[in-house]
Amino acid sequence: MKSSGMVHLVGAGPGDGGLLTLRGAELLAQAQVVVHDALAHPGLLRRVPADAECISVAKRAGHHAMPQDDINRLLVAKAREGRLVVRLKGGDPFVFGRGGEEAEVLRREGIPFEIVPGVSSVVAAPAYAGIPITHRDHCSSFHVFTGHEDPTRPESRIDWPTMARLEGTRVILMGMERLDEITRRLLEHGATASTPAAVIQWGTTSRQRTVTGTLGDIAATASKAGVGSPSVVVLGGVVALRKDLSWFEDRPLIGRRVVVTRTREQASQLSAMLQALGAGVTEIPTIRIAPPDQLGPLHESMSALGEYNWIVFTSPNGVSAFFGYFLKAFDDIRSLGMIRFAAVGPATAAKLAEYHLRVDAMPEEFVARKVAKAIAEVETVDNLRILCLRAQVATPELVQELEDLGAIVDDVACYQTLPETSDREGALASLQSEGADWITFTSASTVDHFNARVPLKALRERHPGIRFASIGPETGKALKALGLKADLEAKPHTIEGLVNAIVRSAG
Repeated sequence: MKSSGMVHLVGAGPGDGGLLTLRGAELLAQAQVVVHDALAHPGLLRRVPADAECISVAKRAGHHAMPQDDINRLLVAKAREGRLVVRLKGGDPFVFGRGGEEAEVLRREGIPFEIVPGVSSVVAAPAYAGIPITHRDHCSSFHVFTGHEDPTRPESRIDWPTMARLEGTRVILMGMERLDEITRRLLEHGATASTPAAVIQWGTTSRQRTVTGTLGDIAATASKAGVGSPSVVVLGGVVALRKDLSWFEDRPLIGRRVVVTRTREQASQLSAMLQALGAGVTEIPTIRIAPPDQLGPLHESMSALGEYNWIVFTSPNGVSAFFGYFLKAFDDIRSLGMIRFAAVGPATAAKLAEYHLRVDAMPEEFVARKVAKAIAEVETVDNLRILCLRAQVATPELVQELEDLGAIVDDVACYQTLPETSDREGALASLQSEGADWITFTSASTVDHFNARVPLKALRERHPGIRFASIGPETGKALKALGLKADLEAKPHTIEGLVNAIVRSAG
């Protein structure tokens, strides 16, 4: 009989993926099975090993959520297979998350378990709305209760008279469906109608929105504003501090949904910059980097490095790919000799700098065809031996420009881009059903591969509000070849330029 595995009940936090605890991140990186809810940030699944089994027990379009008894049985069954199981739950497992019930079942069945607390929306949603739930000038306590009690109980277990008399901050979770009834009961039992109140929907996410009012009118105010679940309700004098302490909803890209199509390895930089500005980022990598079909030309060029005057890199991918091979063949960076380096732009130059190599030429306009001119400003190109290390399929203009200046050019593929097809986070389905504000493209290959996976014309017809952001003219040409055009082009043609252009468009 296979030995029992273990179940880790992990709090995923309230929605912002950055609020996951270090212990939670460690366990996700080791997980063999992940059983997750809807309110756990989908990006957290990128921390999970590629061969791990990810099971959603959330309510999805056209499908009901898995019943709690079935979830309990699933956890037990997966643990008995001898696997490390992470039960990823929104917020904190023990704060109205039914984690206690799951832990009881595991103990009863003899399954070892661990509880990893998470950041609860009780404190996080108000904090992101600029509402401290305690403050020396306003209150010395806070009280939390749920608006969604056990439906099998005929009577409420909430002591309404006591709740109405409390002087501290009151926080209500899962109360939107009954908010009118909850506020009415509090008022009936003596609560003050003028008590400041706030409703925070989708707290800590880019979709966060907050409405404020008083206990007497907050239900009507929220309804008129169209605020629904999931929301956190806050009652108390601390709500008045929001006018001075609001910070998250003031970010320039709050409420905007931006799709990042870079490779999984490269997406983090662009995603982090957008998220810091308040955007909701959906990562849908459309390409992955793989070795070229033929490695012979690359090996030949490395064995003859001493014959070249320049190496030209047109992307960070080319730098990473080349030095991955180079450092396996040579154990000393000095084997490069006195060769000079040209880079298409600062991102490529920064990747070279990671190997403590300085770029000798880089064009002012960060496009491949301008590299030849940049080299010519350093020295006469005629009869120079130049090695271009780039993707297997690449635009011919660079080589043509160099040869027109008299250079002897070897155009060698050190990597190729292939379609990325995995989508266990459900990002593609989410885009197709909900749309987005922007889809960002950072190379012509991201355009082509994305279009092969999701025809862009059809997507825009379904969601006319989608706009396309291009990092530069070559990427724009790929859109034009599909009968589309970029709604903006980054200037300069960098990740920072792309982000800044989106911010400017937001006004």
